Amino acid sequence: MQTKLQFQTSPQIAANDALLKEEVREQLLLKEDSTLQFKILKRSIDARGRAIRINLSILAAVNEELPIEKIVFEYLHVSASTRTCHIIGGGPAGLFAALRCLETGIKPIVIERGKDVKARRRDLAAINKDQIVNPESNYCFGEGGAGTYSDGKLYTRSNKRGDVEKVLKTLVFHGASRDIMIDAHPHIGTNKLPQLIQQIRETILSHGGEVWFNTKMIDFTIKEEKIVSLLLENESNTKEVPISNLILATGHSARDIYELLHTKQLILEAKPFAIGVRAEHPQELIDSIQYHCSTGAEVHDKRQYLPAASYSLVQQIGGRGVYSFCMCPGGIIAPCATAQEEIVTNGWSPSKRNNPYANSGIVVGLELKDFEPYKEFGPLAGLELQKKLEKLAWHHGGKTQTAPAQRLADFTNGKISSSLPACSYQPGLRSVDLRHVLGPMIGEALKAGLKSFGGKMRGYLTNEAVVVGVESRTSTPVRIPRDKDLLHHPQLTNLFPCGEGAGYAGGIMSAAMDGERCANSIKF
Repeated sequence: MQTKLQFQTSPQIAANDALLKEEVREQLLLKEDSTLQFKILKRSIDARGRAIRINLSILAAVNEELPIEKIVFEYLHVSASTRTCHIIGGGPAGLFAALRCLETGIKPIVIERGKDVKARRRDLAAINKDQIVNPESNYCFGEGGAGTYSDGKLYTRSNKRGDVEKVLKTLVFHGASRDIMIDAHPHIGTNKLPQLIQQIRETILSHGGEVWFNTKMIDFTIKEEKIVSLLLENESNTKEVPISNLILATGHSARDIYELLHTKQLILEAKPFAIGVRAEHPQELIDSIQYHCSTGAEVHDKRQYLPAASYSLVQQIGGRGVYSFCMCPGGIIAPCATAQEEIVTNGWSPSKRNNPYANSGIVVGLELKDFEPYKEFGPLAGLELQKKLEKLAWHHGGKTQTAPAQRLADFTNGKISSSLPACSYQPGLRSVDLRHVLGPMIGEALKAGLKSFGGKMRGYLTNEAVVVGVESRTSTPVRIPRDKDLLHHPQLTNLFPCGEGAGYAGGIMSAAMDGERCANSIKF
């Protein structure tokens, strides 16, 4: 007999297979001679009260074997296929579009401006240690996209856009832990994602697809409402390539693509987005707040069975949303600039989330009316605002990748910090008044929001924490429009804007699902 059950238990029991098995037996009132096999279907933490509980959904098999689910995908060999699709961008949207092409017999050709996932590491080291930004290979550009070296969070609210379970199974098939199919907030970790990305690439190549690195689209030719060829540039030459279909999955930082489309007089739209700072606290402080601990010893005791604590905060300030974004427990603040004269921050965590700091974007939602001073740039107005703040951060940081920063309580009190705490941001920090970077509107909204967060999480508003500017690549400030049903651009029937860079996704999961949707929309 198989049965599903849901219950709460202690972290100690949930973390111990033998104890959990006894708990399941008790829940089912099993006799001593009954055999039991079980597997966890879903797992989440309920930390609302002092007694923290683990929510479990379990499938149990009594007096019978519990079958092991095998994850299998039928990818076709497409090397000889006459149906091809060129995909610009090797992030989650582009890679999952390519995998879907393999399933439907289409040959995918992935064109990535950056380097392969392993070679990218040298360029990331150069940003952190030497403060040198390679504009084609960095935290945003390269195989795997921005998510590869900035955390690998896999939760999404976009269930209506695609098959979440299929995306998770695809990741497991390529090497991710099965835990991502169980946990309420699944996470792979920056240390494990590169190998997984390489396995996806191997699937594409071994089934006849192609992946071109260090290759950038710099122009294209349009005839009769279709793109008929791409002009591609690599390290050695420039070449023109004929195409039949194009999935544009370039990510939220490929500004040259927006400018190219605008130059071609293709329809673009300015899009609301958010800007703010990275807030970093000692992880032990966040643990003590979220897990209701009064001493360090109590934190240590609970962390034996619980992960590094996270938080999610939101507050309306003068009609604007101020909220936490991409919270990274046990994480690192990363320098994510894509050009030399700008500062961009983001965060990531290793799979164990065992670094001593917790960081999160704290951002202010911007609306189209906020782009009015840049209206001369038309649909690229928000992009110009984004550029301005990143350049200001670079200027106030000392014209290197050193980032402008303040202690958290000092920022809310309008005080320049006389010193700064230790921080995970490797290029270093410079004490400044962040109001001069963010401007009065964003600065005042952040101050009010952070004060509100201090009331919601007692101990959060502290000078043990630091705020680092700027968190500016929360999403694209430009949307590339497309037909609601057919998914192609309204002016070009074979151009499929896709993923975060087109304005239709907000993370690895939603980008992957959008990649599959666009691949499904290809016509021949």
